[in-house]
Amino acid sequence: MTKLQNPELIKISYDASVFTDVGWRGVTICADALKISAGMALVERVTSIDGEQPTGYISRTGSVRQTYHAGGIAQREVGKKKRLSTCEVLA
Repeated sequence: MTKLQNPELIKISYDASVFTDVGWRGVTICADALKISAGMALVERVTSIDGEQPTGYISRTGSVRQTYHAGGIAQREVGKKKRLSTCEVLA
């Protein structure tokens, strides 16, 4: 990681995809991120996926066919750089 001058912790929301038994499905991820430049942020921690805690297995619709491993998705997103122009800055 590069040396950051005055990193700012922000909350962001963005769209991502998860793979289920019936194919790829879209989800909304809310995360805490470090603002590393005027237009980029580094994801530090995923706080929710589609409004639910990112632990265990989650189903998008309640159907077993649309379950995915939320903890794995949260781990996958940590450390990713996100363009703030494609995210919604919550705070």
